[in-house]
Amino acid sequence: MHNTPVQGTNPRPLEGITVISLEHAIAAPFCTRQLADLGARVIKIERPGVGDFARKYDERVKGLASHFVWTNRSKESLTLDLKRPEAREILDKLLEKADVLVQNLAPGAAARLGLSFEALHPGHPRLIVCDISGYGEGGSYEKKKAYDLLIQSEAGFLSVTGTPEHPAKAGCSISDIAAGMYAYSSILSALLLRERTGVGSRLDVSMLESMVEWMGFPMYYAFDGASPPPRAGASHATIYPYGPFPVGDGTEVMLGLQNEREWAAFCSVVLEQPELASDERFSSNSLRVRNKDALRVLIVTKFATLSRTQVIERLEAAPIANASVNTMADVWAHPQLRQRERWTQIDSSVGPLPALIPPATSSAFQARMDRIPDLGENAAAILGELGYDEDQIAVFKQEGMI
Repeated sequence: MHNTPVQGTNPRPLEGITVISLEHAIAAPFCTRQLADLGARVIKIERPGVGDFARKYDERVKGLASHFVWTNRSKESLTLDLKRPEAREILDKLLEKADVLVQNLAPGAAARLGLSFEALHPGHPRLIVCDISGYGEGGSYEKKKAYDLLIQSEAGFLSVTGTPEHPAKAGCSISDIAAGMYAYSSILSALLLRERTGVGSRLDVSMLESMVEWMGFPMYYAFDGASPPPRAGASHATIYPYGPFPVGDGTEVMLGLQNEREWAAFCSVVLEQPELASDERFSSNSLRVRNKDALRVLIVTKFATLSRTQVIERLEAAPIANASVNTMADVWAHPQLRQRERWTQIDSSVGPLPALIPPATSSAFQARMDRIPDLGENAAAILGELGYDEDQIAVFKQEGMI
């Protein structure tokens, strides 16, 4: 077993840090879940009776929504109707003890609630405020609605992804993930900066800018009016052979060549046609890309006589980088994840659920992997901490304020 998370009660790096999050959907919840993994207390503010609308996206995980299960473990749920003065008073009490406020409400909504950094900073000088939005503050796109697929499109991702005939989106929420991860790392840096200065700061994270940063390679490839990388399906746009190839047992193998040494080994060991290495049609990567249709016929013809196991054995012997074209079921059962003991269980209202241990394993502490909260599950406990008694809490519930 490798990189095993440390056992016991070693302190986590963000223990003692309190995060208040006005969050929905994916970008902000994904950010704050990373903070919770490191030990932060994350109090998720949700609308009474409705909650984060991602709770209702689907019912795929024993009745719970797949997106919600993924992004909301180890948090506390507090329902508050923030249009009510009493609810705003509760939020103010929470902010007095908070280190970080994260929000991805509709553009301008947080400011209208008096929750902008400028409004909060005089009374809460150590508070870090992280605003996550589609297009960032200012500019003509500031108030434009932004969902993951829309940002994938706006950032040019769709233009270089898919087949020559049809663009395609990514199969997961990469714009939300990108913004969530930049928000997460920026909050960590803001906490470090506060240790030096004693003062909180404001973070403005844009989904568009997060995705455009990720588009650096295709943008520079198309620099100064040059043609962009062509859409190449599951193959590499500018290296060949690099992509999926069918084999004789009806499955596919993904392989990738990086240099001329590997090309020569591929010809001799995998294809058993060493003379192809010096074929003038294929003697450099640019020529292989130019003549890829002819080369593909040669590869597919050879692979048709072999099983996936046989092809992978030859690729490993070469050695040429390769992978299986896995389904979701294959990934759930992936032997490497099992052998490294990367799965654990988290609690939920529908019982224990499997969860992947966070990828960055530390030798110093074990990641927090706690319960997925039901809507408003922690309201009474949190309000009790703030000094409200049972009768007041009962009135709040009766009036629909929590």
